[in-house]
Amino acid sequence: MNKRRYATREDLGLRKAEFAVLRRLNTPEKIQAYVDAIPQNFEIGGETCLSVREVLGQRRAMCIEGAMFAAAALWVNGEPPLLMDLKATRDYDHILTLFRRNGCWGAISKTNHAVLRWRDPVYRSLRELAMSYFHEYCNKRHQKTLRSYSIAFDMRRLDPKTWVSQKKNCWDVGWALDTARHYPLITKRQSKLLRLRDALEREAHTLRLHKPPARR
Repeated sequence: MNKRRYATREDLGLRKAEFAVLRRLNTPEKIQAYVDAIPQNFEIGGETCLSVREVLGQRRAMCIEGAMFAAAALWVNGEPPLLMDLKATRDYDHILTLFRRNGCWGAISKTNHAVLRWRDPVYRSLRELAMSYFHEYCNKRHQKTLRSYSIAFDMRRLDPKTWVSQKKNCWDVGWALDTARHYPLITKRQSKLLRLRDALEREAHTLRLHKPPARR
């Protein structure tokens, strides 16, 4: 594991121009603004797990791709590159990039919806942070689906070639996050008491930052 505090360009295997982008994003707020601004990756043509280099080159990302990009930017600027996996039932997982301020956790998040977004660093534990997503984490049947959260996964455990500089899909990163230790958020008994989203919540869930492509 490369536990170096600051990732160098040589560590990451990036070109000067690519590295310069990450170095300019020297706060979580700047990183969040960047990942919000680049278009959503709607995976036209098939599923992807783009590396940081490919996110920079293709100017698109979805949650895990934006999370890896944000982690690399934090690492370049002297913060640990930590990810957290939110695991759901009958729904997709969501990946966050973690950061801490004054002992409290916050999160950078790439999403196209009005929910599951940035979190300010006010959460005293990872469980508190994960629970802040619970109410809005729903599937197309309007069921609340979030069930567990992972440890803070340090991306320095992985060779940067596997998630920063390679030009092929980073499926190994998804596998590593999926198999990391997870902690339950609710019990089976509690899950039976969950209320479906109401009409207003369903309408709010239709809001999008980037317009999806027209169906053919």
